[in-house]
Amino acid sequence: MAGRIPEEFINEVRSNVNIVDIISQYVSLEKKGKDYIGLCPFHQEKTPSFTVNEEKQFFKCFGCGKGGNVFKFLMYKDNLTFPESVERVAEFAHIAMPQGYGNNTGSKMSPLMRMHKDATEFYHRVLLTTKAGERGMQYAQKRQLDQKVLDHFKIGYAPKEDNVLITYLRGKGYQDDDLAKSGLFVQSKDGRLFDRFRDRLMFPLDNEAGHTIGFSGRRISDDKTEAKYMNSPETEIFTKSKVLFHFAEAKKAARSEQHLILYEGYMDVIAAYKAGISSGIASMGTSLTDDQIYMLRRVTSNIIINYDGDPPGIHAEERAARMFNQAGNFNLGIVVLPDNLDPDEYVRKYGAEKYQKEVNGAKTPTEFFLERLAKKYNLNNDREKITYLDEAVKEIAQVKNPVERDMYIEQLARNAQVSIDSLKANLARELRRNNRAKSHMRRQSNYSAPSSDAEQPSSFESAEVATIQQTEGQKHPRQVRLLYLFIHSAQAQKYLQEGNFHFPDRDFEELSKLWIKYKETHDNPQIDGFLDFIPEQLQGIIVDAEMANMPKDFTIQEINEYVQSFQKRNIYSRLNELNYQLQDAMRKKDREESLRLTQKIIELKRVLG
Repeated sequence: MAGRIPEEFINEVRSNVNIVDIISQYVSLEKKGKDYIGLCPFHQEKTPSFTVNEEKQFFKCFGCGKGGNVFKFLMYKDNLTFPESVERVAEFAHIAMPQGYGNNTGSKMSPLMRMHKDATEFYHRVLLTTKAGERGMQYAQKRQLDQKVLDHFKIGYAPKEDNVLITYLRGKGYQDDDLAKSGLFVQSKDGRLFDRFRDRLMFPLDNEAGHTIGFSGRRISDDKTEAKYMNSPETEIFTKSKVLFHFAEAKKAARSEQHLILYEGYMDVIAAYKAGISSGIASMGTSLTDDQIYMLRRVTSNIIINYDGDPPGIHAEERAARMFNQAGNFNLGIVVLPDNLDPDEYVRKYGAEKYQKEVNGAKTPTEFFLERLAKKYNLNNDREKITYLDEAVKEIAQVKNPVERDMYIEQLARNAQVSIDSLKANLARELRRNNRAKSHMRRQSNYSAPSSDAEQPSSFESAEVATIQQTEGQKHPRQVRLLYLFIHSAQAQKYLQEGNFHFPDRDFEELSKLWIKYKETHDNPQIDGFLDFIPEQLQGIIVDAEMANMPKDFTIQEINEYVQSFQKRNIYSRLNELNYQLQDAMRKKDREESLRLTQKIIELKRVLG
């Protein structure tokens, strides 16, 4: 960007967006009173502490302490500069950047991010427009990937030669040091770089903001000695455990489709897209991770798992379902496709409409587990049948909803042709056993000393922030209240200035001066605009004051009480200082100095009354 973005334009952009709409792209927000709440995108937590105030256009996490306006959110979330965040919000609001600004965001990216963007465009262009890409296009057509799909997923082709991409990127000015760190190339013993991906259909892997940070290449040859899929190695910008394929687009669709669907592979996500489902995502060819579960939880609690219908896929579904249940607070559905088919195969064989019905008919986790359990035993054998019923009751006992437990107990009794009363008796015994175990665990945790693991949780299950950040309002409630009145009431401001009032804390005093300066230089001073006007280290005070939902009504008596309390605090501080000086003088046997200090102490105590 050339120069500084005009402040008038920044104000226009800010006033034409709703912070709730922006943040909803990253966090599933629920209305609670005047505010919206959700799980913080900046740290892992089980209980929502992330709050968005629509009226004031501010956000605040009371867990990690981060807060600010819409620009600040994007600066935190996507690691943007302030000008980049303005451009991003302007794009969202469909407002063109002023002449000479914007349209240059790519140059602000890190070299690795910019390189992956260029590589994505290169591979895509090779596939669609070059003779070298015909081989890749033939494979794409064989897999029924039409132009719409290729464009939506930015699919490309890496030619057979080992120097095509590196020649292209060197021609764009990239240095070998950056190229070597990108993961796009392999390095020979003598230090030469060669294209990592060759003769593969290329699937870009994007971060949450939709920027490409890695690739997965699908083998199109019949050479079984090569891996079917090859992923980028982990780099400064790419960590497999924290990436979900198609997540940036799927989370947008989740708002209309009301869920996210987790698949095993990229082709399954694409098959779902062709079937009219845009909310599909997939992990990076690895087992589901706690980080990925938390990413999903921030967007929606409604998750459907649809892995391959073969035994390994069903086993993976069971593992994933256990992880979601352990994380808690998910409304989980599980799809098991017949005939060992994966979603891609199912859509090609039976069509989109029938597949939609499979998704709509997703099983509950308990229903899925009970069906899996039944297949492990010979129910015609009494001994195995009893074992099955015991295991099934244990599974039902994990269900929190009593109505749901009763429903499964009735189904189990009917299917197994046993007494419902006997099963309920077994269920009651199992529930008592679970409660005793939980009580024991609570007692153990109360008596045990906190460990370093507890202080720095590493897993999703224990990822709650250890301490809630204390806000400025909690640390300095009187100063925050006075500053709020100073900003929002011309009367309060005038009264304090006429009384020659100064805030005891230097940061608060600085903010009061900055507000006066801001009012003098702006025709329509607004608090969200003031946030961009002040130094970053002072912004937290303003956010905390605004998010405290203070009343704008006040009395002069209220202000006087605060002012007097500050005066008393100053006196007490001065008294402590004088007492230390007096002790020092008495230790030195300086009678004259001791007398002088004693007189000052008496005078101050008289002021206090």
